[in-house]
Amino acid sequence: MSEGGVLAPGAASGAVRDVPVTVVIPVKNEAANLPRCLGALGRFAHLVVADSGSTDETPEIARESGATYLNFEWNGQFPKKRNWVLRTHAFETNWVLFLDADEFVSNAFVDAVKAAVADTPHDAFWLNYTNYFQGKRLKHGLPQRKLALLRVGAGEYERIDEDGWTKLDMEVHEHPIVAGTTGEIDLEIEHQDYRGLARFIDRHLDYAQWEAQRVRALGDLSGPNASHLTNRQRFKYRNLPRWWYAQFYFYYVYILRLGWLDGAAGYNYAFHKYWYFRTIRELIQEDAAPPAPAKPAASHGSVSDTAPKSAPKSAAEPSI
Repeated sequence: MSEGGVLAPGAASGAVRDVPVTVVIPVKNEAANLPRCLGALGRFAHLVVADSGSTDETPEIARESGATYLNFEWNGQFPKKRNWVLRTHAFETNWVLFLDADEFVSNAFVDAVKAAVADTPHDAFWLNYTNYFQGKRLKHGLPQRKLALLRVGAGEYERIDEDGWTKLDMEVHEHPIVAGTTGEIDLEIEHQDYRGLARFIDRHLDYAQWEAQRVRALGDLSGPNASHLTNRQRFKYRNLPRWWYAQFYFYYVYILRLGWLDGAAGYNYAFHKYWYFRTIRELIQEDAAPPAPAKPAASHGSVSDTAPKSAPKSAAEPSI
């Protein structure tokens, strides 16, 4: 434990750094989650915290933990934060694990990572995550998966040449594209977000604006920008503009994937995802709508210009 009360990686268990993987944690104002996240990573060879100008205690927590602290300033274009780290950081390991500050690993998961990278033909691994909403773990619905354990130099996140579409400076819906095959680690990472519904809605509005711009950029999915899309991505981007997609997602997650078994939290999660996909469609429609015709300028000498204006009311005159 440091003087500032931050749990240094491995301090609780005296862990030996026996996992030859660099963990990169992209952050902004994550002082609430970062100590717990870092505290479980003591067995990994190197830790990197990639910040975006945090105004809370995030920089101090990162430095006191012994992690390498980087600060990223985005110019609104490629690359975003994760690709920036992949392109500019001098890695000393052959593998990198991208982990969010609200994602917490178990020792069993660390064991699984160590075994996975020890001798494998794969260039990346899919990881599985628990999902919490409104304080309850969602055991049903759509499983949460990300391709987040990568062999260094084997690929990077999708290149999308946006131009300030949103304020999102980190890859969220961009997927890594790797040269070789991929495997999967079944043990789940605990994913917790303690910042409440307002934060969820605000974040998903940013995501919706970005997705609407990407649908426009992808067009009919026949161009080179769509050549790397997975089947799941193709289904999503082909159908996001359609009237039924948001309803379909709700029905799929809440009914077919048994989200209703998670009670009120399961319903609320499915409902807000419906709102999210409906918002994307409405933003697409708004972007495609022709601009409203400009109002004609009033001609000089018109009745409206020459008509006498009524005298101002006196203080004694009652207003209607």
